[in-house]
Amino acid sequence: MTRYVVVGTAGHIDHGKSALVKALTGTDPDRLKEEKSRGITIDLGFAHLDGGDTQLAFVDVPGHERFVKNMLAGASGVDGVLLVVAADESVMPQTREHFDICRLLGVSGGVIALTKADLVDAETVELVSMETAELVSGSFLADAPVVPVSAKTGAGLADLRAALLEMARRAGRRPTDGPVRLPIDRAFSVKGFGTVVTGTLVSGRMTAGTALRVLPAGRDIKIRGLQVHGVSQSAAVAGQRVAANLSGVEVAEIARGDTAVTPGRFDATRRLDALLDLLPAARRLRHGARVRFHQGTSEVLGRVAIGPLVDRSGASAEPGDDDEHEDAPGALQPGGRAFVRLRLESPAVLTRGDRFILRAYSPPLTIAGGLVIDPQPPRGGMRTAAGRRRLERLRVGLGA
Repeated sequence: MTRYVVVGTAGHIDHGKSALVKALTGTDPDRLKEEKSRGITIDLGFAHLDGGDTQLAFVDVPGHERFVKNMLAGASGVDGVLLVVAADESVMPQTREHFDICRLLGVSGGVIALTKADLVDAETVELVSMETAELVSGSFLADAPVVPVSAKTGAGLADLRAALLEMARRAGRRPTDGPVRLPIDRAFSVKGFGTVVTGTLVSGRMTAGTALRVLPAGRDIKIRGLQVHGVSQSAAVAGQRVAANLSGVEVAEIARGDTAVTPGRFDATRRLDALLDLLPAARRLRHGARVRFHQGTSEVLGRVAIGPLVDRSGASAEPGDDDEHEDAPGALQPGGRAFVRLRLESPAVLTRGDRFILRAYSPPLTIAGGLVIDPQPPRGGMRTAAGRRRLERLRVGLGA
């Protein structure tokens, strides 16, 4: 049975992510005129590697700090990451930020490529390898293959391709028997066909004729046709990069951040309870702070209410009587973990167990990641013993 795996690139600007994807696949992921003229990736790019019984779809993300929100839209649906570090520069700020994002999103596998290896000597490659190992120590990439490579000369490409395919074969399969959930990362019009959207199918299976609903707008649509990796198909399953030709919607009525779902199986929400991890390098997060909430391909503004603290072992203080107020802090300290309630200014499509990223409102820096515990919480507060017990009960089984 063919395995479909989505791999996202990650790394600093000009470290050669797009050139590496092109060298691996033969497809230039930079599709915008401005990207080609400026020589940098601005938005998401896509390419496909045919590995026989293992099919890889690459989502190439921008490395510039100004376009991290675009990177987040691409990183949310990946099964593994290709972390790119230039051998002539080593670890840089967006290397760290992209790595933090992948870790906070729960990405479980990856390969590290040391690009531009033809520009430096073997001693420098070894030094950069050590600095990269220090960055990923103790993480999901701690034991990942590290492959020196040159997109220019082709050196190391065969080893990198083999490492990526091996990673893909170890990746878990996504559920195909559940409801359809397709976070949309592109929407455009094709002459003679009409509205087309693309995204990574997170769950479910869809065919021509499948009826879906676009949330949060609540607009009903129908699939007219499908392409998977650029080839017309009768069906698409979870884990595949999909282009879907739609009826029932104009291109102006749909955009990145929307989600196409099986009707009646998902809801949009403006309020959620979550378990939040604040990055050690972040500033303290104030109770009531305005933040940028990223989940799937969407970005919405909101405010965060800090609830009871949770230690890293997963334990929390024993709650008292139901009416007793918990000792919740006025701020979450760097490296801290707490239950939080997020109140969003626009609706988001969420379900229990979803991972998300928080960025500061200004400047928009990545500060935290979290796990949705309750996408439709009751109006009662979190700062009571009963509120804590409810959250502790709901987090069971989420691996947090």
